[in-house]
Amino acid sequence: MEQEWNKRRKALITRLKKVEGQLRGIQKMMEEEQSCERVAQQLSAARKALDKTFFETMACAMQQELSKSDSTKDDALLNEQIGHITALLSKYG
Repeated sequence: MEQEWNKRRKALITRLKKVEGQLRGIQKMMEEEQSCERVAQQLSAARKALDKTFFETMACAMQQELSKSDSTKDDALLNEQIGHITALLSKYG
């Protein structure tokens, strides 16, 4: 599970770097006085990317807690449960 989290963590860091670039672009758009609608679209995209990062991080926190709570649980079952929780968070986030 730790190896899987390391892979996901790297992907999340990459996503955050992209959001950082988006935010710089949004700042430039505002400095150039571009239309509010275009700025709002970009803000919405950045917000969604941050939300997805948040929910995946929360899923990690739940995974860590679940793995501590019952050490006799089957890893495959635990991964299935975490996958389901992550899917729900992503779907409704």
